[in-house]
Amino acid sequence: MDSKRRTLLASGAAATAMAAAPQAFAQAKPAGEAGTKFFEKGGVRIHYRETGSGYPLLVIPGGGLSGDMTSLTAASSPFNPMEEFKNEYRCITSDLRNGMGQSTGPLEPDRPWDMYTDDHLGLMDHLGIKEFMVIGFCVGGPFIWNLLKRAPKRVTAAVLAQPSGSRPEARELFYDNNMKGWGAELQKRRPDIAADVVDKFLTKMYRTNPDFVFTVTRDFVRNCQTPLLVLPDDVPAHPFAVAIETVMLAPKSEVSIYPWKDPKERIPVTVRQVRSFMRAHRPA
Repeated sequence: MDSKRRTLLASGAAATAMAAAPQAFAQAKPAGEAGTKFFEKGGVRIHYRETGSGYPLLVIPGGGLSGDMTSLTAASSPFNPMEEFKNEYRCITSDLRNGMGQSTGPLEPDRPWDMYTDDHLGLMDHLGIKEFMVIGFCVGGPFIWNLLKRAPKRVTAAVLAQPSGSRPEARELFYDNNMKGWGAELQKRRPDIAADVVDKFLTKMYRTNPDFVFTVTRDFVRNCQTPLLVLPDDVPAHPFAVAIETVMLAPKSEVSIYPWKDPKERIPVTVRQVRSFMRAHRPA
């Protein structure tokens, strides 16, 4: 561990000791205004929720393209950042467009990843938030990398929890799973979206560039200057090898203990690490 990372960890420890002290943030939101709302732009309608106050924290739920806010409270989610961090952060989350939640909009088969990033950045613009931290589960990993590519100066730190990645021996995994699951369900709810449009969308998303983390290259990760904390997993959709490769490449990366979800007694330890990491990189 180099001296700069020691300094960051020391800063995190100091911040922990001062956690009870009142802090003012330029982008603070009064507690008590938390709630579920809608944001509309053009033909897109995003269902979102806020809770807590402090420095802004964007929370991207897991659950693949079907992900919505309820995923954060489901048994499949190791912990819920909205509850864990609301006492220190203005936590913001939303349903993915055309997932199982209430966010809707057109399907953009020529720019699938950017479609979702438009929604994330558009929501933060709507809320008047310029800079923010982000934590994302599962497909949130590729979404975070795309945020870092599109708006590197806006994301001050990122936590990638059980991030998705492409395994050489299973390049078709995400396309096949989404055609059978998300895509089939979407067509039932949205008969205006044809099967060939869903196919084109998923082909562009998962087949055109099926390597690594889908949204950025290894050279991008190697040159990324945003502080990162990675919480690896090791299931077909969340390959351990890809998560660790990002840690090894990114110059300002950290990694949690592994395994961190099993036994369950380890999850609070990991949440403490996430909290310390965010405190260390939270702008004063």
